[in-house]
Amino acid sequence: MSIIRGLGRTLFASYFIVNGANSALKPDSFVADAEPVADRLLPLLQRSLPAAVSSRLPEDTKSLVRLTGAAQLVGGVGMATGLLRRVGAASVALTMVPHVLASLPDKTLPKQDRAAQRRVLLRNVALLGAAMMASRDTAGHPSLGWRAEQRRQAIADDARDLGGKASKKAQKAQKKLQKKATKATKEVRKQIGA
Repeated sequence: MSIIRGLGRTLFASYFIVNGANSALKPDSFVADAEPVADRLLPLLQRSLPAAVSSRLPEDTKSLVRLTGAAQLVGGVGMATGLLRRVGAASVALTMVPHVLASLPDKTLPKQDRAAQRRVLLRNVALLGAAMMASRDTAGHPSLGWRAEQRRQAIADDARDLGGKASKKAQKAQKKLQKKATKATKEVRKQIGA
């Protein structure tokens, strides 16, 4: 792993560690902003997720803010330490979706307030995009899927080569047998004709 990649990932994760810790430990300051999103998102999640999962979702916004904060904190620590960094980045990306939805500008606000909300929206969209990219980062090494595909392809090529070699050997053996059979036939004809 390069120093730049590790340092950049740690710096990026620091936002989520601090924000997640604040949300998990002091959720009251985030509840008012999260309330409209929770009111729209919670029923959608309850309909979409399996009953075993949706029954465990908290009903109140304060608990949802704490849960999201805890997910950000754990995901940020995972990214910063490099332990389960891709899983941590994916969980952070998932937690950013409600933030993006909550920061959509309200068209009824004055122009200056909408501009401020647009800046917050752009920041949240950028953080979501960066977290998505971090979740796909293989730290310069091929992913397991890529390695498995390469191995499968190598095995298929080896099998094709072995099949080709076996076919060539079979053709050579067949030609030898034909020559021997022709020679034996000529020999028998000579013996009979003699």
